Amino acid sequence: MNTSDLKLFIRIVETGSITETANQLNITPAAVSSALKRLEKQLDIQLLIRTTRQLRITPQGEQFLFHCRQALDCLEQGRISAHQSQGKVSGKIRLAVSSDFGRNILLLWIEELLEEHPLLSIDLIVGDSISDFFLDHVDIALRYGKPEDSSMVSFHIATMSRITCASPAYISKYGEPQTPEDLRNHNCLLHRRASRLLDNWEYMDNSATYKIKVNSNRVSNDTDIVRRWAVSGKGIAYRSHIDVYSDLRSGQLIALLPDYESPPVELHLISPNRKQVSPAVIAFRELVRDKVHNLITQFAPD
Repeated sequence: MNTSDLKLFIRIVETGSITETANQLNITPAAVSSALKRLEKQLDIQLLIRTTRQLRITPQGEQFLFHCRQALDCLEQGRISAHQSQGKVSGKIRLAVSSDFGRNILLLWIEELLEEHPLLSIDLIVGDSISDFFLDHVDIALRYGKPEDSSMVSFHIATMSRITCASPAYISKYGEPQTPEDLRNHNCLLHRRASRLLDNWEYMDNSATYKIKVNSNRVSNDTDIVRRWAVSGKGIAYRSHIDVYSDLRSGQLIALLPDYESPPVELHLISPNRKQVSPAVIAFRELVRDKVHNLITQFAPD
């Protein structure tokens, strides 16, 4: 039985359309239909009911779909294990990562990983919306904060500080805030995550804790845009250290409020289940841990 036909069957069920499946795979609808008919002939059952308006899976098709996915997963794990026994890391990782981290930091690290493991491939999803592991077929995701779902597999990558920062041009024009309360008189660049506006910035010193509700004329659901606004002098940003480390190093951004600390943020590598934690995922995890640790150490305050 042709594994390509099995994969096509799964894709047809997921898209609910022979035409959409063909478009996604850049093949003709006729080729998709031929593969489906070939599979049904081999099984001697009808997998899908096709009408002019819809495509519906049969009860027999649902049963076969379950075993089909298991069989393909088993074959993939066997291939990975075979390569692992030879000291090779292979396979495909579908990875979701935030906009800022993905574009400005992770891209270079991925190149190193692929050079070291040429049999490995990366399918990268970049964006600040939280990907659905199952609907988006995500293997792993790099996210700030611990997962709320205890069934998820979570690897702690690093704990890092938050930095309040602005460009030299902004500071020259509007002055530098000396206390968290001063932020109320500044333009603070804000990130919106889903429907939640992150406009409460927290600080601590030896005597008190401060929770400041800041104001802004710029809000984005893309963290990279928030960073770019800060670099171009449009306001003050509140980001994790690693997201702005290169801008701090180059002098494009300057750290503010040095006498105050903000609650640390944790970076986690998350997977929906243990089965997804392949040797390729472990190799990626170790690379990211080493790289993040080096950055934090290199640019830690004196």
